[in-house]
Amino acid sequence: MSRAVLSLGSNLGDRLGFLKSVIDGLGEAVVTVSSVYETAAWGVTDQPDFLNAVCIVDDPARDHWAWLRAGQALEQAAGRVREQRWGPRTLDVDVVTVEGVTSEDPRLLLPHPGTPDRATVLIPWLEIAPDAELPGRGPIRDLLAALPAEDRAGVRRRPDLRLR
Repeated sequence: MSRAVLSLGSNLGDRLGFLKSVIDGLGEAVVTVSSVYETAAWGVTDQPDFLNAVCIVDDPARDHWAWLRAGQALEQAAGRVREQRWGPRTLDVDVVTVEGVTSEDPRLLLPHPGTPDRATVLIPWLEIAPDAELPGRGPIRDLLAALPAEDRAGVRRRPDLRLR
């Protein structure tokens, strides 16, 4: 069984439509999906706000590399262009964790190294998996509590937007 946590983000074009394309594209593999959140850009801040969500997926036929390929295929289908690190994008699908897998391969670091510092991932993940732990780092609840208050406050739930 291959259970994974995926982080989704979009700040160009039909942001909600691009996030929905991931849920639709992964189909029956989607176990649960968070609410949609809106956040200011991180890293390169002179760009539109992001819509973000987290989903938990499960498919016994997919390993961690298959989750990466699926995310990249969905990004490509959404017209993702990689011109600038942390730059604007139609769709970003990050593999956050895959149950029982750690990887130091630079093409797929697991767990995703930026996760402990990103309220944009931790808040939606906590919503759908309150007891989740980031392997090697501890409970996501504790990681979120350790972030500055302004980071947590900058992640705004959008109850008017839904992925399912």
